[in-house]
Amino acid sequence: MKTAVWDTYVKKQNGETMHFDLIVPEEMTDQQTIFGYAKDYLKSKNQPYENFGAEQSRFCHIESAKPSVQDEIKKKGYYIVEMEGCD
Repeated sequence: MKTAVWDTYVKKQNGETMHFDLIVPEEMTDQQTIFGYAKDYLKSKNQPYENFGAEQSRFCHIESAKPSVQDEIKKKGYYIVEMEGCD
């Protein structure tokens, strides 16, 4: 499965930066849906998400997904790779 990687940076409530990659199927291009996935993730981390948009997340590249990533995408539509400040 080919996937689109969205490089995402969000300012946390404590002022630190949260960096994660949002991975969706390559054919998904609707930004509202993609940003909705990011908001769901931020909500699960108790971080502000109301004003999330294109300023925080940008398309980065296309890559082949590992089977475990594919399984997660099939279940919920997306996969998150936590890079920094996501704890």
